[in-house]
Amino acid sequence: MLEGHSCLISRALPSSCEQESKWVYMTHRLLEKTISKRSVDVVSEEHTEIEEKDLGRRKKSLKLSNSSTSKSDRRESHDLISAIGRDISISCLMRCSRSDYGSLACINQGFRSLIKDGELYRLRRIKKITEHWVYFSCNLNEWESYDPYRGRWINLPKMPPNECFMCSDKESLAVGTELLVFGKEVTAHIVLRYSLLTNSWSPGVGMNSPRCLFGSASHGEKAIVAGGSDAFGAILSSAELYNSEAQSWTTLPSMNIPRKMCSGVFMDEKFYVLGGMTSNGELLTSGEEYDLEKGTWRIIPNMSLGLNGATGAPPLIAVVNNELYAAHYAQQEVMKYDKGNNVWITLGRLPERPMSMNGWGLAFRACGEQLIVIGGPRALGRGVIELHSWIPKDGVAPEWNMIARKQSGSFVYNCAVMGC
Repeated sequence: MLEGHSCLISRALPSSCEQESKWVYMTHRLLEKTISKRSVDVVSEEHTEIEEKDLGRRKKSLKLSNSSTSKSDRRESHDLISAIGRDISISCLMRCSRSDYGSLACINQGFRSLIKDGELYRLRRIKKITEHWVYFSCNLNEWESYDPYRGRWINLPKMPPNECFMCSDKESLAVGTELLVFGKEVTAHIVLRYSLLTNSWSPGVGMNSPRCLFGSASHGEKAIVAGGSDAFGAILSSAELYNSEAQSWTTLPSMNIPRKMCSGVFMDEKFYVLGGMTSNGELLTSGEEYDLEKGTWRIIPNMSLGLNGATGAPPLIAVVNNELYAAHYAQQEVMKYDKGNNVWITLGRLPERPMSMNGWGLAFRACGEQLIVIGGPRALGRGVIELHSWIPKDGVAPEWNMIARKQSGSFVYNCAVMGC
């Protein structure tokens, strides 16, 4: 019934390797014991039923057996792993890899309910147990994800067919257990929502002020979008907060400067918007900081100076351990932001093989404690997509490792990282 042994996410947990191994072993052995016990009970009941010679006794025995089994199933459903009870069962499950959750959901109704209604992910978030998967699209209506902990590729269901939406500019955002893809349908903006819990696409909830070409970032179950342009091309300064659990949008105070084709990140519990363009095509070099507690915006001059050009992609930025990094696609360099001096420091080179067109077609993302560059060498016809990673360390130049490679389109249209 289980596809593989339970596995822990070592980088997401503060415990030692030895403690993690004990969690893995205990969870797996308890699951085996639970499944074995149920199997023995079923076999015993079958033998008892066959050996009953008297029809009346058989009926009575079957009735009692069904009643006992029903009570046992309800008890196991509540206790999850009956040998240790519900609370410790949940504590074990939280530390299992979410790669195993599909298999674990097959054990009993309690497991299924805990996983499918999102309760387990909410508990993981409270305990700060996070596992990051990379989601990206190299074809117009297809998405796939990569699990760096298992080295596993997962194909998502195809998006619902919509020619206008597929051919429009799209933005993507992973928040909570959802992947949101924003695009246009003729003259209206629409949102498609992929749910990790149901492994399916459905219409998402539209913003209060629909837009495209905005800056965005997520933090847990919440995300912020800022700037962009509306259906008529007007450049916006407005911002909104999305709550994935409530599936609702809340309007926030507006930025000081309207901007589109900008980028967003969370850092030090604040939201930042970098770069972008104004309505007259002027390239912005400033950034803006939004304080979630105070509800105010602050302009930071020259925060995105030199990160992108007038015809290039929005700034390619990512945050690891509350440090801001950028991929300078023109110079093929990795840079780090010096918060105290408001300057960018060159650290070294980007991986050589992934190519881009002024930054378009290349993804630069934070994936837990590592930076990920996703792209591919230029090729005729169907190409190759590669994932390169580097764990930043102070005073150490980037050393990129190719962690995955597969046949695919080599141009990355959209990319997001889901941490849950």
